[in-house]
Amino acid sequence: MAIISNGTTIADAGAFSASLGALTLIKTLTLSNAATASFVHGASSVVFDSTYPIYRFEFINMHPVTNSAEFDFNGRDGSTAYDAIKTTTAFSTFNNETSSETAAINYNADVDVAQETGFQTLTYDVGSDNDQHTSGTLTIYNPSSTTFVKHFMSTSVNYHSGDYAQEFFIGGYFNVTAAIDAIQFKFSTGNIDSGIIKLYGIKDS
Repeated sequence: MAIISNGTTIADAGAFSASLGALTLIKTLTLSNAATASFVHGASSVVFDSTYPIYRFEFINMHPVTNSAEFDFNGRDGSTAYDAIKTTTAFSTFNNETSSETAAINYNADVDVAQETGFQTLTYDVGSDNDQHTSGTLTIYNPSSTTFVKHFMSTSVNYHSGDYAQEFFIGGYFNVTAAIDAIQFKFSTGNIDSGIIKLYGIKDS
């Protein structure tokens, strides 16, 4: 007997559909003392083109070698350099472990960029103690478009070096008409001591 949900056959005669769910895992990078983490279309089984209209990166337990490092990313728009022009906006919330400082929500003018080619900060002041790290997501929309700008947004949480719980919200766009064919992550100073980054494609969007 078939199992059907919302008009879609999930299982039939004991066989499960291979296309369950909207997220398709494309690539997992498990990092250890790495300077950068790169996802390049067409290399090492990475797909980052018109196959999916939306791509999502999940960065998990990204631990820096150097204390108070920023976790950053950038895009590549056809050359070999990660220097795609971006305009972004950023805000964050925080609370201290001891509640000795009033929790707040802030616009981060020192993190946003206006038509710049440098790496975009996703979260900053990530601690390097053994239990400190940052985790979150980065979603990029239609990166292969040669007509429109390429929007992206990120939400992340980190264990701030000053013992804060801190959440960051970043939004913006690559202001280029060329396709974005690769994404690179790194810490602003020092290597990635450890962490996992997963790339998913979102279909039927």
